[in-house]
Amino acid sequence: MSDIQFYLDEHIPKAVAKGLKQRGIEVFTCVELNSLGFSDVQHLTLAQQNMWVMVTQDNDFLILHAQGFQHTGIVFVTRPLNIGEFIHGLLLVHEILSNEEMIGHVEFL
Repeated sequence: MSDIQFYLDEHIPKAVAKGLKQRGIEVFTCVELNSLGFSDVQHLTLAQQNMWVMVTQDNDFLILHAQGFQHTGIVFVTRPLNIGEFIHGLLLVHEILSNEEMIGHVEFL
């Protein structure tokens, strides 16, 4: 397993965080960190400061990436997923990629 830690955007279901934590994955949520209402830049900055990979469904993060905004990785969810699919996809990212490989990279689920 890798050293990836995930930071879940506010639109990611709580059950995803719970399922990942039950499997020993380090996960942080906007609710837990009182970062609800942060701008997308603030979210990416917080993630970068802590070496977290941002998990989101918000296209604005892709725009920031395309504009060259520095980040420690984005997992972008391209379609509606059920909780099991969501967890499975993030587990694969966690098992296959490292923090170093995620820096400046967008992984699509």
